[in-house]
Amino acid sequence: MPAPIALFAFNRPAHLARTVASLSANHLAAESDIWVFCDGPRRPDDDRLVREVREVASGITGFASVRVVAQEANAGLAASVMAGVTQLCESAGRAIVVEDDLVLSPYFLQFVNQGLDRFADQDLAMQVTGYMFPGVTSDLPESFFTRLPSSWGWGTWQRAWRKMDADAESLLHRIRARNLGRSMDLDCPSGYLNMLRVQVAGQLDSWAIRWYASMLLAGGLALRPARSLVRNGGMDGSGVHCDPTDAFDVDVAQEPVRRFPERVQEHAGGVAAIRGFYKSQDVSLALRVLRRVRRGFLGAGGRRPA
Repeated sequence: MPAPIALFAFNRPAHLARTVASLSANHLAAESDIWVFCDGPRRPDDDRLVREVREVASGITGFASVRVVAQEANAGLAASVMAGVTQLCESAGRAIVVEDDLVLSPYFLQFVNQGLDRFADQDLAMQVTGYMFPGVTSDLPESFFTRLPSSWGWGTWQRAWRKMDADAESLLHRIRARNLGRSMDLDCPSGYLNMLRVQVAGQLDSWAIRWYASMLLAGGLALRPARSLVRNGGMDGSGVHCDPTDAFDVDVAQEPVRRFPERVQEHAGGVAAIRGFYKSQDVSLALRVLRRVRRGFLGAGGRRPA
């Protein structure tokens, strides 16, 4: 049976409708239960868009079941994701996570569910993600493991999610004590360690950076495809995660992933491909993203920090 889907939404009805359209076109959609977690407004100006998001959510069809969880107050994306994933993992043992700004390949659910089935009992496998960075070289296998997870369309198991540590200060201390800072940054100017520092300083509220740090400390790995099954459609100025950019943009694959790794071990070529992406963008990309996330957490309009 496919893993239940947690879809998180806030105040972007058009983005949500696009995400739902691509998700419902997946081959396993009709067999999948979906939970739509709609966050509450932060201020009165959000009321209309929040209401429209809930109208989109209430009209979702094409899945085995649809449950809409509408929050009265604003919890923020980080708290919403951590609570929603915990809920589904506790009830079903696994969960697939999608946010309201993603465009998904029709083979996204197939890949994530196959990965969740194949590596269910492998402790070092902690995530299956559908996203891969642009500029992939042709010599990569169809799918492979890396230390770097993704917040853009992914799945996990209860056994792995239990290792999620919400205490950013503790995470940073342990990463420093084990000299894992360069490893976290993939030995390039990716900015991930700095994001964790900003989280500790209280200028960021991100579940994703804490999940990555938790995985790194546990020696966990993420399975990903060589050709992305996910495109982030939210970097268009509608949110506050980053300034408008097409640096992370990809064309989603229109064919299924047919081959999977035999063992759970990091693929050096996959890490090199991701490192090459960051090096090609120069340091300013990570800094622009971080500055924009800081402004969003401090109260700028639009979408909440991840």
